[in-house]
Amino acid sequence: MSRFLRHSFLAALLTLSAFSSQASRVVIDQLGRHVTLPDRVDRVVVLQHQTLNLLVQLNATDKIAGILANWKQQLGDGYAQLVPELTQKAMLGDLTHVDTERLVALHPQVVFVTNYAPQEMIDSISALGIPVIAISLRHDDAGEQNKINPGMQDEEQAYNLGLKEGITLIGEVVNRPQQAKALIDAAFAGRKLVSDRLRSLPQQQRVRAYMANPALTTYGSGKYTGLMMAHAGALNVAAASVQGFRQVSMEQVIAWNPQVIFVQDRYPEVVNEIKQDARWQPIDAVKNHRVWLMPDYAKAWGYPMPEAIGLGELWMAKKLYPEKFRDIDMQQQAERWYQRFYRTHYVDDAARSGSR
Repeated sequence: MSRFLRHSFLAALLTLSAFSSQASRVVIDQLGRHVTLPDRVDRVVVLQHQTLNLLVQLNATDKIAGILANWKQQLGDGYAQLVPELTQKAMLGDLTHVDTERLVALHPQVVFVTNYAPQEMIDSISALGIPVIAISLRHDDAGEQNKINPGMQDEEQAYNLGLKEGITLIGEVVNRPQQAKALIDAAFAGRKLVSDRLRSLPQQQRVRAYMANPALTTYGSGKYTGLMMAHAGALNVAAASVQGFRQVSMEQVIAWNPQVIFVQDRYPEVVNEIKQDARWQPIDAVKNHRVWLMPDYAKAWGYPMPEAIGLGELWMAKKLYPEKFRDIDMQQQAERWYQRFYRTHYVDDAARSGSR
């Protein structure tokens, strides 16, 4: 037996011994797996960036023993300034693999992975006696739970229920149930504010919008980004013909002729490209200077985050229908959220504020 295998085996025995001496409980993760955990969890390894972000907002950063190596790339460069203590955490693995030798050395009580983590990765961690919790932030149909792009009969229900279930589960695992409930309540209170004010807006008066990503990629139906625009009162011009995330042609964008173009915070170069490239100039959004870079709390990725629902949809609705949200100060709203859930001030990037 190699030295590494002996070390892993002994560490697994120690983990199992310590685990068996504690009171335990059973939770169901978002793959539908029944997982036995210690009653109290104080050391976790996080190999999914959405879960990492949620643990920070649940004020459980002190329980994090290790994180995925590319967390800055996944959450944005500014996240290190937002949560500087993460720079001191051990880094090991990513969404689809993990260094088991380094994992064992951290003595975690739980490892969080994404729902599409390879089964062999989950099995290799479980074989060490370490419980594995899979998080998707979706409520997927049977047979779809371990897919990156699952089929959804009702995407609204899949994301709404799945986000609530995921945050509740994470809060339960790390003994932060009250914080989890507060985060969920804050997110959906923001959405309700938007829906209440847009309820009487006729369909024909809703603004046609397009989400511009690098290399002419965009989001259609089946992704939270499309739902985000819908909740903010926009008509996503790509929804009818694009499923998920896909590249489209310039000719197609011109034919759609969106009145507004949104660009995710992580792609500021796309704003400049659209403004300078002659091909984009005939489009209404460009002619009317309505190409907007989204703030970092409105991350319109494939998964919703609480601040995207609670703040981002509100920001987007205010950009689209300023007269209906004239009394809403987004800087004040963001500051309140960041003080409450990140325990710090919200600082916008002034260098990019002109695009917003």
